[in-house]
Amino acid sequence: MATSFSNFTRMKAHSVILFDGVCNLCNTVVQVVIKRDRKNIFRFAPLQSEQANQLLNGNLKPTMNSFILLDDNVLYTKSTAALRVCRRLGGLWRLMYGFIIVPKAVRDAVYDWIAANRYRWFGRKTECMVSTPDLRSKFIH
Repeated sequence: MATSFSNFTRMKAHSVILFDGVCNLCNTVVQVVIKRDRKNIFRFAPLQSEQANQLLNGNLKPTMNSFILLDDNVLYTKSTAALRVCRRLGGLWRLMYGFIIVPKAVRDAVYDWIAANRYRWFGRKTECMVSTPDLRSKFIH
């Protein structure tokens, strides 16, 4: 899903990833992106947070199965969001963007299957992760 997103203008200098803050898989993905984000492109907020709610401003009612990217005033979800993040990381990660040629319905079906099983496979936390002081600037407060 790509939707124009006017409430995002205050974060225009950075792309924002909204993720399930209690999902171990999602938290691992965030850590991987932070480690490989050499250009300091991305900022993060858990979907459960007030910050995510304010950014979305009623434009989308996400489920906790959502992975959302707000990029250049456009909102992307699920597999499209994940692939666009990979493209921005560069290096070998950029090659993952080649999967964008797979029909969205197929990509999102795989995404939905993983999302539906992620707690069982990877577990979950009882509360959203807390950023360390050195990573605090990467998270929207």
